[in-house]
Amino acid sequence: MKKPNKKETVNLFFSAFLILAFIVCAHFFTQFTANLDATLGTVINICIYAVFGLLVFYATRVGDGKPVKRFSPVTLIVMVLPSLYIMVASVAKFMPLNNIFAGSGGTVSIITALAAIAFGYGIPYTFFSGFELAGENEEDTTPEVLEGGVEADILESESAEEPVEVTEETPEETLEAAEETADPVEEATEE
Repeated sequence: MKKPNKKETVNLFFSAFLILAFIVCAHFFTQFTANLDATLGTVINICIYAVFGLLVFYATRVGDGKPVKRFSPVTLIVMVLPSLYIMVASVAKFMPLNNIFAGSGGTVSIITALAAIAFGYGIPYTFFSGFELAGENEEDTTPEVLEGGVEADILESESAEEPVEVTEETPEETLEAAEETADPVEEATEE
């Protein structure tokens, strides 16, 4: 494992500080939403948890190189859409499973809070996977071939074996060879 340099250590410190500062601010926001309408308080709390998930994503995605952009439909289907449904079902009283996901009096149930964090983490994770290092020569994109190992052992064992002589036989010779190896039981049944 590579030892982080001074810049990466500072970035990790500020990422941890950002997460802790957000937790403190989120506590004050949740105290504020206790005096609001139940639906509005739930929506604000869900947004707070979703932003927390987003911050956790960016705090944990540190690395060298440029970000790799890609679209992951698996992450979208398995993580983002179910968490979006849980968040909407906790607010909308007409949706199925509302009684399970809804909190009481403007608070958010634990499953809704986790779904909001997963939603905040899953949205950027659907489109960014990490970082890739740029090579010394970007034009040469062929992977480096390793020598030795199992492949070298197989090639050495194949070259050590004697080559098998392959001779071409005429159709008559092939027929005679097949007749010689024929089963005596088959011959007895033919007679």
